[in-house]
Amino acid sequence: MIEVRGLSKHYGERVAVEDLTFTVQPGVVTGFLGPNGAGKSTTMRLILGLDRPTRGTATVNGQSYQDLTAPLHEVGALLEARAVHTGRSGYNHLLALAHTHGIPRRRVDEVVAMVGLESVARKRVGSFSLGMGQRLGVAAALLGDPATVVLDEPANGLDPEGIRWIRNLLKGLAAEGRTVFLSSHLMSEMEQTADHLIVIGRGRLVADTDVASFVARASAGAPVRVRSPESATLSGILNEHGGRCEPLEDGALRVFGLSAEQVGEAALRGGIALHELTPLQVTLEDAFMSITKDLVEYQQPQPEAAQPRAPVATLADREQQP
Repeated sequence: MIEVRGLSKHYGERVAVEDLTFTVQPGVVTGFLGPNGAGKSTTMRLILGLDRPTRGTATVNGQSYQDLTAPLHEVGALLEARAVHTGRSGYNHLLALAHTHGIPRRRVDEVVAMVGLESVARKRVGSFSLGMGQRLGVAAALLGDPATVVLDEPANGLDPEGIRWIRNLLKGLAAEGRTVFLSSHLMSEMEQTADHLIVIGRGRLVADTDVASFVARASAGAPVRVRSPESATLSGILNEHGGRCEPLEDGALRVFGLSAEQVGEAALRGGIALHELTPLQVTLEDAFMSITKDLVEYQQPQPEAAQPRAPVATLADREQQP
């Protein structure tokens, strides 16, 4: 379990993290989300004892990271997969880590197989692709068979097969009762992997909830798709009930201002048959963008509308001028 209580980190006048409080429970995959500059990396560094907090505490299983007697057995971490000796083989990198904690060589063989690096483990890390480097970083995080795993962008550089692999691995670790805490910018993948979410913006807590509730919060007021052989009549009925109907190309209607239940009940009272009635739920990405839109540190500039250009005079035009 990871417990963060009143955690703050200031760099001079710049506030990176301010009064964060949350708990990462074992047995579930907890996603850590926030816009760029929100303080995610700083928070992870504070949890792992790589930075000193200005105020507050961050503990793993009730202890500060620096007080753990065998940290590799307690916490497995991946913050920067490329932070390894590029002249050393992947296998020897793991073996060196194992020696520092009395971990036997057979465990190195186990994690190499676990992450699928058997064919390249004896090659120098400097020749590894980004995805291979990520797998090596995950292997290092799992080397001590830790009860808590902290991963920053573990799917970075992985191909589709690799993304599915890391998803199943993380779910498997949580199913074993471990604490799994990961950040990612891949919202579609987080939606399939995480059970719970911690969302921060500008260093402060924005949400601490399960994925379904987070999406539902942003889905309030989302439109409803409805299809009927009497769409024109249905549209009039729904307008009378305070809805706003937008016709779609396939003959269906997109209805704003009414819930699916209200649409169904209005159709029933009007004696209108429905062939489809679907609440249009937003995705995790939609929900994240909606809820954090005012917390983005760097706003993407919007393209300016194209301005009409003056016609270019041709040679013939010039010849006709007096």
